[in-house]
Amino acid sequence: MENKRNITYTPLQALPRIQHFCAYQERCHSEVSDKLFSYGLNKNEVDQLVTQLIEDNYLNEERFARSFVNDKFRFNRWGRKKIEYQLKAKRVSTYNIKSGMKAIDEDDYLALLKKEAINKLDSLKKVKDSRTKSSKLYQYLLGRGFESNLIGEVLKEIKELAD
Repeated sequence: MENKRNITYTPLQALPRIQHFCAYQERCHSEVSDKLFSYGLNKNEVDQLVTQLIEDNYLNEERFARSFVNDKFRFNRWGRKKIEYQLKAKRVSTYNIKSGMKAIDEDDYLALLKKEAINKLDSLKKVKDSRTKSSKLYQYLLGRGFESNLIGEVLKEIKELAD
């Protein structure tokens, strides 16, 4: 049986495959380009196919950014910094990142941050030293992609509630 990774396609053969790839879920330009290059196509052919996908509305990076931001915020419970970092890693433009970030409601964002902080605090009940507990909580929330100034505010608020 032949290994699929070694098969090369002509642009005509690649088009329906890449259309299906884009129709299955939202994709960014870099994901689609990488996939097309894996089909053995050259840069000119890839550029032509990407242009055609954009014209046929299979590929829309602004739509991808909105979808990505929404999914990572709602389902993965990531903060803005982590989402932005991941979008930059996918080579999404700054304009589209900013556009996608508008999908996050500020009240929902703060509520999520507070909920994540309280949940993590509950899991740190066995830690006796309050400084260590605070440090672990702060590092956890930073790792989730929340902004340090907002983390500080939420930690103060939680501390006031606990006192």
